[in-house]
Amino acid sequence: MAICPECDAEIEVDEFDVDKGDQLSCPECGSNLEVTGLSPIELDLAPDEDDEDDDADDDDLEDDDDDDDEDDEDAETDDEGWDE
Repeated sequence: MAICPECDAEIEVDEFDVDKGDQLSCPECGSNLEVTGLSPIELDLAPDEDDEDDDADDDDLEDDDDDDDEDDEDAETDDEGWDE
């Protein structure tokens, strides 16, 4: 038995069926929960997967933009060295 940190509902969780880091949903409020302790079972609100993905995507886009800027600078430098 575990307690939902969001709505304080009792959740039936078999400690032999879960591992630390597993995620489950509260049947009462629907919150995504993460198993943070095994003996006794402890639950905490799970991090939003969407937020993590958005952050990772934003970082990728920023890195891509930086790479493009560097390529443009290299191209300009190369053009300056060639006189036709």
